[in-house]
Amino acid sequence: MKRSTIDAWVGAFVAAGFGALLFLALKVGNLASFGPEDAYQVQAKFANIGGLKVRAPVKSAGVVVGRVTDIRFDNESYEAIVTLSIASRYQFPRDTAAKILTSGLLGEQYIGLEAGGDGVMLKNGDRLRLTQSAVVLENLISQFLYSRAAEGREEKDAKK
Repeated sequence: MKRSTIDAWVGAFVAAGFGALLFLALKVGNLASFGPEDAYQVQAKFANIGGLKVRAPVKSAGVVVGRVTDIRFDNESYEAIVTLSIASRYQFPRDTAAKILTSGLLGEQYIGLEAGGDGVMLKNGDRLRLTQSAVVLENLISQFLYSRAAEGREEKDAKK
């Protein structure tokens, strides 16, 4: 083979390698969805979303069924309105509950859906009524420390 032919093959191989790395980086980072997928949009209100971000997964029974597409603040109720895009192949009852959960102790936050028993299914534009806000680790720690301080104060008062 000629030197220029070898150089062309090496260049093509390197370009294909960079393309594959870019594809993997986008898939791992959840930054791109490859292939069009039909989805319906539902909204949920939460008092506290913690560190939930746009593009966070929506899971049911551990399976990713959708993504968070929008997060806004409602000036009337002072709550966060989260828009979820759920793949059309996954149908959920109208009384489905949504919780903001965390992967592991300090992992990413996602929305977990627990299906209800209603016979009517969610459709595009519906709102989930049953929601549970994120558990904020700092609030749990402060509640624990406050309760310990109160117990210590009560024991000190009882000794007097």
